[in-house]
Amino acid sequence: MSGTFRFLTAGESHGEALTAVIEGVPAGLPLAEADINEDLARRQRGYGRGGRMKIERDQAHISSGLRWGVTLGSPIALTIQNRDWENWKTTMAVGEPPAGTPPKAVTRPRPGHADLAGAMKYGHRDIRNVLERSSARETTARVAVAGVAKRLLAEFGISILSHVTEIGGLRISALALPWEEIRSRAEGSEVRCADPAAERAMIEAIDDARAKGDTLGGVFEVVALGCPVGLGSYVHWDRKLDGRLAQAFCSIHAIKGAELGMGFEAARHPGSQVHDEILFDRDAGFTRRTNSAGGLEGGVTNGQPVIVRAVMKPIATLRRPLRSVDMETKDAVEAVVERSDVCAVPAAGVVGEAMMAITLAQAFLEKFGGDSLEEIRRNYRGYQDSLKTW
Repeated sequence: MSGTFRFLTAGESHGEALTAVIEGVPAGLPLAEADINEDLARRQRGYGRGGRMKIERDQAHISSGLRWGVTLGSPIALTIQNRDWENWKTTMAVGEPPAGTPPKAVTRPRPGHADLAGAMKYGHRDIRNVLERSSARETTARVAVAGVAKRLLAEFGISILSHVTEIGGLRISALALPWEEIRSRAEGSEVRCADPAAERAMIEAIDDARAKGDTLGGVFEVVALGCPVGLGSYVHWDRKLDGRLAQAFCSIHAIKGAELGMGFEAARHPGSQVHDEILFDRDAGFTRRTNSAGGLEGGVTNGQPVIVRAVMKPIATLRRPLRSVDMETKDAVEAVVERSDVCAVPAAGVVGEAMMAITLAQAFLEKFGGDSLEEIRRNYRGYQDSLKTW
């Protein structure tokens, strides 16, 4: 069905593979596995990551929806093999339980994780059944899906970047830099931070947390450049693009809040210091000198960069675990310790890019959708030409 972009992911953290199926990608879009794998590699990097990232070398394989490097308009299937599957074939067997003594059930839920609530909801007595799917490993498949969304958006001059603004309470200073410079600095930083002084402090904080068996959260910012006026809508609550972006970002594991533009800071200033004055230039058309709104007014893009920041809580798995209760015995215990990261904020920024790309691709196809890339181009050009008469 033209005008839609939707996807499903499947797979467990230590299962054989992660899978994604994407529907709604128009025919005629040039696409290669390399377009997807670059971001998969970026997601695996970042200071503070754990041992799992030393094992996996995430690569997406496209098994349908393309012929000779071009999309067909049919569903696209992606598969990402888990290299660690070799060590988990017995524990995560899809078929009958293994002969002999089965792996011990996980019964000590972690505070802050889906463990206990998920087990109670689905009736699981083994938390392994919860943590395997609720793991942030699932975001690997989302990043792969977003590689396709980014490729589509790039055809129309839309690009997305992210950078870390805070880790463990340590914030960057104000950066009066072009977006491309911020992108370049972030990509060259171990914590994806564009402020060298803050980067050093963040790395020290991560080292300190690791030594204490603790974890750190933080804040990252995602920016979409080149968005046209008119994505989203003001006419219904569920079509407002700012609401859809907030939902998309808060669907990322460990994200506890999202803000657009000035966000919460807007509440601390009078309207005269918040709203972006509208100017007009005969050559450039309507312009703004500021972007407090983060590129969205009334749930609709206004032509400015779309800016979203998200808050990531510290990871729930601690090397020095918090108190918990054994689900089976009801005894007071320490929470289970699964292999995990000390800080995953840099990687979360890449996942944030993914959710921005997916949400914008959905809104873009709703506005300009067609069954082929050329049809979408005609729709897009016609709309852009119409704006020149304003």
